[in-house]
Order: sequence, then structure tokens, then C-alpha cells
Amino acid sequence: MCGDGSIDYTSLEALIDFHVKQGTAALVIAGTTGESATLNPEEHCILLNRSYEIIKQRLPMIAGTGANSTAEAIALTHCAKKAKAEASLLVTPYYNKPTQTGLIMHHQAIADAVDIPQILYNVPGRTACDMQAQTVGELAKVGNIVGIKEATGSMERLEEIKKLVNDDFALLTGDDSTTCEFILNGGHGAISVTANVVPAKMAAMCRLASQGKESEARLADAEIADLHRLLFIESNPIPVKWAVSEMGFGEINLRLPMTVLAEEYQQPLRDALVASGAL
Repeated sequence: MCGDGSIDYTSLEALIDFHVKQGTAALVIAGTTGESATLNPEEHCILLNRSYEIIKQRLPMIAGTGANSTAEAIALTHCAKKAKAEASLLVTPYYNKPTQTGLIMHHQAIADAVDIPQILYNVPGRTACDMQAQTVGELAKVGNIVGIKEATGSMERLEEIKKLVNDDFALLTGDDSTTCEFILNGGHGAISVTANVVPAKMAAMCRLASQGKESEARLADAEIADLHRLLFIESNPIPVKWAVSEMGFGEINLRLPMTVLAEEYQQPLRDALVASGAL
């Protein structure tokens, strides 16, 4: 964000160029790490369009379009399709605490309304809503629901889901500290916070794990383990916003109620950035 609270498109362009050069596989725009919760609907749609123009098809763009209102999620997913996003990412409705039946109806309604590949997103630690494996299995039968970002960090949950979906259903983790384990246990990849600051190293670790090179993957993961921990020392996206600002991507501004990383955590995170090669 700029100092006046507006979206800093200059820094966004620089950050996107960085990810293209670093070999990132795809970019999530207006995800939760991107402060999507503080964007109004008009800003959200403009951001998706501007981002697609900046990316210029150099990478696939996944648009965050989740909401705790089904109607709003449909409207945002329509924006994603109009912006030519390759897929949308839909977090479970937060605060409402819908039932599993409600989750099925919510995601089915969005899938029926907008013909775009859709990725489920389960992060109960942030939403107070846990999409159970059986619900994922049911939604995986919907033609344009193509995967899940499963952020519980539970290998047991991964195993449950694997038994209920086809091999082409994308199993992605949203828990950086267990990403290596997730992929070694049959997951396909990650939508990562750590990858915002060390995308090449995160991608290399994921690649090694996907190839079954366990010892090498674990060594690569150990090199960035401090980042996995310190990027969550305060609520995401507070630490990662501070980190990318330290790396030269814009001023450190967040919209309330998010605040700047507490001073006591800044030096430990700076040290981890230096140790990982990000600085």
C-alpha cells in the first residue's frame, strides 16, 4: 500500500517482475497475504485487471475471490473471469461458520455461476471453518473445482483427501512449515507465504520433494526454516509485508486493523532474510 492507503501498483509491478525472474510457477493476486480482506469490491476487481496487464501472460494468475457471502464470492469470481485469470482461489466463508452442507452449497453455487477453474481453500485457523475431507471429496466431483489449498498442516487430512479425489485434483498446501512433508506424502505443491521472499529456494525445495529426493528436500527446507517460522511471528501478512519492504518492494504500509511488525521482531526477521539470501 502507498502512504495514503491506495494500492501501490509500482511496487506490485516490481514484485511481479521479481517472481517471473525467480521462476515462480504462478501468482495469487488478491489472496489473503495480499490484504484482500481490506479491499473493497471495486478495488478488488481493478487490482485483478491491472495485475493481469502487468503479468502479461508470463505466469498463470490465480485470483483470490473468496468471501463470507456467496453472492459476493460469485461477483468477485465473475471479476476474475473477466480479468482473464487462469483460476480462482476461494477461501471458506469466515466468521459465519457454515455447516459442511452449507460449504457444499456455497462452492457449488459459485462453480455453477462462473465457468472458471476454482481452487478450494481451507484454513480453519483463520476462518473458524474447517472443510472436512468428505466435503472436499464431494466438491471434487464438480467439473470446474480443480484443487484445494489445504492449510491445516495435517498429514492425516492429506491422506483422507487423497483417498476421495482423482489423481488430477491438485493438492496444494498453505502451511509453509510442513510443505516439504506434505509433498513427500503425495501433495502436489504449495501456495506459500515464504515464497514471497525466497521464491527460487521455495520452488527448489518443492521440486526436490516432488522428485522424491527426500534428504535433499529436507536440507533445502532447513535453509529457509527460520523464515517459515518468523514470517508468522505476528499475524500474516504483517511480517511478510515488512520483509518485502526491506527487500526494496515499496514502503511498509498496511491498512488497519493490520499494523507494522513490532520492533522486537524486526531484527530476528532481518537476520533470517540475510541468512536465506533474500537480503
